[in-house]
Amino acid sequence: MADSGPLAAKRCDSGSVSSVSMETISALTELEDLEKVYQQLCTQEKEVEAELDRLVGQEGAIHTKMLALQRMGPNLQLIGGDASQLSGMITFTCSLAENVSRKVRQLDLAKTRLYNVIQRADDILDLKFCTDGVQTALRNEDYEQAAAHIHRYLSLDQSVIELSRQGEESSAVDASLVMLQEAEQKLKVIVAEKLDEAVAAVDLAQVERFFKIFPLLGLHQQGLARFGQYLCSQLASKAEENLVLATGGDLGEKRAPLVFADTLTLLLEGIALVIETHLVIVETYYGPGHLYTLITHLQQECDQQAQKIVDKFIQQRGYHNKFQIVQSSMMKSVPGERIEPRELDPVLTEVTLMNARSELYLRFLRRRMLADFEVGDAQSVTQEHQQNVEKLLKHCMLSRTMQELIGYYIPMEEYYMRESVNKAVTMDTYEKGQLTSSMVDDCFYIVKKCISRALSSSSIDCLCAMINHANSVLESDFREVLYNKLRQGFPATTLQDIQRGVSSAVSLMQSSLQQGKFNTLGIESAENAKAAFLVTLNNVEVCSENITTLKRNLENDCAKLFSQGAGSGEQAKIESCLSDLVNTSTKFKDLLQEGLTELNTTAIKPQVKPWISSFLSISHNIEEEEFNDYEANDPWVQQLIINLEQLMAEFKTALSPVIYDTLTSLMTSLISIEMEKTVLKCSFSRLGGLQFDKELRSLVAYLTTVTTWTIRDKFARLTQMATILNLERVTEILDYWGPNSGPLTWRLTPAEVRQVLALRIDFRSEDIKRLRL
Repeated sequence: MADSGPLAAKRCDSGSVSSVSMETISALTELEDLEKVYQQLCTQEKEVEAELDRLVGQEGAIHTKMLALQRMGPNLQLIGGDASQLSGMITFTCSLAENVSRKVRQLDLAKTRLYNVIQRADDILDLKFCTDGVQTALRNEDYEQAAAHIHRYLSLDQSVIELSRQGEESSAVDASLVMLQEAEQKLKVIVAEKLDEAVAAVDLAQVERFFKIFPLLGLHQQGLARFGQYLCSQLASKAEENLVLATGGDLGEKRAPLVFADTLTLLLEGIALVIETHLVIVETYYGPGHLYTLITHLQQECDQQAQKIVDKFIQQRGYHNKFQIVQSSMMKSVPGERIEPRELDPVLTEVTLMNARSELYLRFLRRRMLADFEVGDAQSVTQEHQQNVEKLLKHCMLSRTMQELIGYYIPMEEYYMRESVNKAVTMDTYEKGQLTSSMVDDCFYIVKKCISRALSSSSIDCLCAMINHANSVLESDFREVLYNKLRQGFPATTLQDIQRGVSSAVSLMQSSLQQGKFNTLGIESAENAKAAFLVTLNNVEVCSENITTLKRNLENDCAKLFSQGAGSGEQAKIESCLSDLVNTSTKFKDLLQEGLTELNTTAIKPQVKPWISSFLSISHNIEEEEFNDYEANDPWVQQLIINLEQLMAEFKTALSPVIYDTLTSLMTSLISIEMEKTVLKCSFSRLGGLQFDKELRSLVAYLTTVTTWTIRDKFARLTQMATILNLERVTEILDYWGPNSGPLTWRLTPAEVRQVLALRIDFRSEDIKRLRL
């Protein structure tokens, strides 16, 4: 203990790991504190000894590494020498590369200057050549060659010319420049005069000759403007000649109603031919993008000539006068002069043809101008180019004039359609043996004709307007006619419906007074009234099918129109209008359903209910002898089938197959409902249940043959009731109920099953109540 104190103190003095200083130990006076310090120092001593042992254990590895380092010494000296040598070589190479690069740059600069000198010499030579050549060409009146020399002069680099003017040859250069500038001005005057002379002489070859010279002189716009004026004068002369022939010539009866459409067509075809003919010249000598300028000049003349044709059309056809008459006629509160629809027919056809030709012409212009922009570079067709093209086409006088004509056309076409449909309704006839009356085919022929005429105009807005008007005529006017006819009801034929028949007659009289604009059958004989009601049902059904067919055909026709280049917004308009036709077709189907419900209530139900009720008069609480007698002489179902056959025979010949099937389905539903009510009022023995099952099977078998609709589902409840009534004992129902039902889905509730079981006189109520269903 005494020896450890100084050792510890020495360790502290020598900076060892001990954390207890000698001053601290000397200051301790308590034995307990000394023991704690002693224990701490012992622990630290053990840690130091462990660390020393670890370091001593590494002596071998450290010795091995030291030997390796000693062996690497000579190699490191060699590497140092090699690195110094490599550094010297890199420095030398860098210096050499810098020298070579400097010399290459000097050579490149010398080459560039040499090229500039050669270019300058060439330009000076070209300048001299152009100066001599243009003088010679002008003396020889070789204007194409003179223009080529001027074009070469204008293409020279002006900066090179300015440098040449500062050199020793400045006086010669200045003289050449003065001569070329004078020659340029002189040639411009000569070419302009020669072109004017050629235009005056109507010499197309000379016009085209000097037209090609203008771009060589940098006069692109002037050349196109003068050439456009020449072409416009030719077009105007031909158009006026055609208009004179149209208004004063004898064209024959076939083309006379379309003379103004033909005249406009000749004008537009003439302009299109001019563009096609001179398209190559413009692209070759003026370059891409200049066709737009030429078409702009031609379109101005087209607008003027088209306006003259339209004005003449309005005057001779009395277009505005007809529109005013139509407008006043459609205002029902203002009585006045009316116009026959057939008088509007040729005028409307001619207007749509004129608009169709205009739309075709404008689409041609759009294709040609955009294609001209794409000749140089497909990427050059910018949004600005497209906007300029659309602005020219949409704001030209031709487009505005056609829009104005179509604006008058739409109300006149609507008037034509409404008046023609009203006339078809007024002249409605029905031939015996036919399912429908004449007004259905007449009405849809008129509607289809009007829509097809609007479609032929190639105007989406016009087509949408006429589809909406046609939809309005069908949905409101024509459907109202059919609705009023169905409101008269099917004549009552039984004593039980006398009161109903009187009510129908009163309703008919009131309807006749209120709907004076439509012809009604009046209070006719019962047979005629029946036929009229059934024919109206057929009319309604055919109308619904015709509207669906009309929509489908319009979709196909519009697809062809869209393939010519219609926007997505225009397609959305058409789709919206066609969707309205679907709604109208649905309304006709709803009206048909109302009529069938009326027919079922009036003609079927009063007959069928007593026949079903007669089931109560036939006892089904029978023994074997009565069962055998029933089998030999059926007491009920065969007579019911005969009665149903006779009842439906009249409707089978007078109604369309679709309506007849629907009516049969309604009758089947009525029979199943009434039969179920009647059966619940009867009582059955075991054989009576078997007899009912046979009767039900016979009835279902017959009804299956008279309709294409499935009817077993409607008789499912009755079939399950027959199954219950055929059970031998009450508990046998459990073999068919719940988990034992298999694929059978019970339509009867547990309470209804007990109610049917109670119809069997041989089943005790106690047994029925004990069933767990």
